[in-house]
Amino acid sequence: MGAIIRDRSGRMLLIRRGQPPGEGMWSIPGGRVEPGESDADAVAREVLEETGLTIVPGLLAGAVERPGPGGVVYAIRDYLAVVSGGTLCAGDDAADARWFAADEVVRLPLSPGLLDALVAWAVIEPRSGSNATA
Repeated sequence: MGAIIRDRSGRMLLIRRGQPPGEGMWSIPGGRVEPGESDADAVAREVLEETGLTIVPGLLAGAVERPGPGGVVYAIRDYLAVVSGGTLCAGDDAADARWFAADEVVRLPLSPGLLDALVAWAVIEPRSGSNATA
């Protein structure tokens, strides 16, 4: 699961993955739900670990399935969230963490399927000439 977070200027928070899968690609912060953890608790924990920010998780933005190594299929649920505190800094398996305007997001090397999902969920608008398959 992951968190779709925007600041007051409408920029989206993305992290650059520091480890596989997706090493070097930009993505929304998130990760696995630990046993006994709710989605809300897991997304808040993962965002804090990867970005140094505390958040308040909100509504489900959407869900997708993505193939993983060894034939594993990941069921990913992404939630809208707002920052409630902390200081932005990359941590855990994030090599970088930054805020991006929508026109910047569409030009980044994103995790496979992320842009399509964000457009399908009306989180960002499709842009002509963007890398819509990223």
